[in-house]
Amino acid sequence: MLGSAEIGTLITALGTGIGRGEADQGGFDISKLRYHRIVIMTDADVDGSHIRTLLLTFFFRQMPELIEKGYLYIAQPPLYRAKRGNEERYLKDDAALEQYLLDKALGNAALTLGSGRVLEGADLLAEINFMRDASRVIGRLSSRIPLWVVEQAAIAGIFNTDRDAALVQVPELQRRLDAASRESERGWKISLNDSGLEMGRSVRGIGETYRMEASTLAGNDARWLAANLERFVSDYSNGIHLRLDAGTEVTVAGPAEAFARLLAQGRKGLAINRFKGLGEMNDEQLWDTTLDPATRTLLQVRVEDTEEAGAVFSTLMGDVVEPRRDFIVGNALKVANLDV
Repeated sequence: MLGSAEIGTLITALGTGIGRGEADQGGFDISKLRYHRIVIMTDADVDGSHIRTLLLTFFFRQMPELIEKGYLYIAQPPLYRAKRGNEERYLKDDAALEQYLLDKALGNAALTLGSGRVLEGADLLAEINFMRDASRVIGRLSSRIPLWVVEQAAIAGIFNTDRDAALVQVPELQRRLDAASRESERGWKISLNDSGLEMGRSVRGIGETYRMEASTLAGNDARWLAANLERFVSDYSNGIHLRLDAGTEVTVAGPAEAFARLLAQGRKGLAINRFKGLGEMNDEQLWDTTLDPATRTLLQVRVEDTEEAGAVFSTLMGDVVEPRRDFIVGNALKVANLDV
């Protein structure tokens, strides 16, 4: 990395030199620093994140004093632009986009729960937090199983930590899956035992089987579903209706589907652009979103625990492949959005 022309240009521009030698021999000398606000500005996608990590590794390993004195910053270019008519909004990341879409959708929305309680306004906004959490937990468990199948398993009580109680609910899950399937695709068979959960059916003569290992059923996400079982049953087990606007009401099968419907409603009429790179912005957009000192957002880089930070950089950016491979394998299924 130190041999690259770009890093050489960066060192020259900063004026500090590098290394532990004497300053008059090119060693690092912070008193010669030309700038006291050094901003890392990379694309908002995965490639940009990798380049940013490389630069952070460089500064952490070679110029830690810049971080200690608070001179290093990270720019926050937006990942999205949402436009409807003359209204335009730049959104930093997926979380900001999600909240923007929900704000757009909630104006005329109302949710009728299985208990008959109708939520709108502030009450619906409070329920959104549960719907969001449920959607993410169910989504993580759905890496190899359709989301709606996992959602129905949660509502049926299959994730109950009391195994006997969960076994009693197997017929209920079968009933719910059949009710949610086309008539020609019903006939679900469910098995729950010490090795895990197996759900299968035949679709146009082809067997379709989904399996969840016992370790997954004992994991944190499954325990979260079990802890919220009473809420799933009381609010989402029967006849949930979602009013999206004055003339549109739909039946939804659970909190994850309701959340997805609200996001889809918020997208209506919007043109959403995802910026893969800063080069996709014109000059005015780049200035307005990332460069203008009056409006830009900068993150100051700080290191709270030097040893822990060093271990992370060694894992992700070191010469030894095994720790990096183990990290990737261990976290691959947690990825929500992947740039390919």
